[in-house]
Amino acid sequence: MKTIYLAGGCYWGVEKYMQNIPGVRETEVGFANGDTENPTYQQVRYENTGHAETVRIVYDEAVLPLDKLLRLFFRIIDPVSVDRQGEDVGHQYRTGVYHENDADAAVVAAELAALEAKVGQPLAVEACPLRHFYPAEEYHQKYLDKNPGGYCHVPWAAIRAVKDVRLEDV
Repeated sequence: MKTIYLAGGCYWGVEKYMQNIPGVRETEVGFANGDTENPTYQQVRYENTGHAETVRIVYDEAVLPLDKLLRLFFRIIDPVSVDRQGEDVGHQYRTGVYHENDADAAVVAAELAALEAKVGQPLAVEACPLRHFYPAEEYHQKYLDKNPGGYCHVPWAAIRAVKDVRLEDV
């Protein structure tokens, strides 16, 4: 199993989408790469902690290679939007890919270069090593499972459709 950390706006929809991808084994929402140790959601939202709402993803690389996981992630973000995804606005809603090792850094860089070439403009997706990750409070974990009508900037059609994705086509 491998782990990658993805920030794509509000973490509720990103987590739900990731849960549905074949090969993803575990998800956890939290806060990454900020300046406050073990922040609360309220601190991240209102106190300029520098953290990004992020999903920790544990995946089976034999089933789902990192490059394909990233390509699926890129389907649900606006990669050129700065500090905003959907109606969520603020530095905590920035997009990012945070890795734990150099091998993953090379894959991330290659995939971001391919995405930038595809969109034809500079990306706003930060890519860097994970400095730290703090889990969010329990009520945020699997939030859309607990609150099926909850807000989500990720289209529900995309969340449902990714269950049936053919990874060889990604």
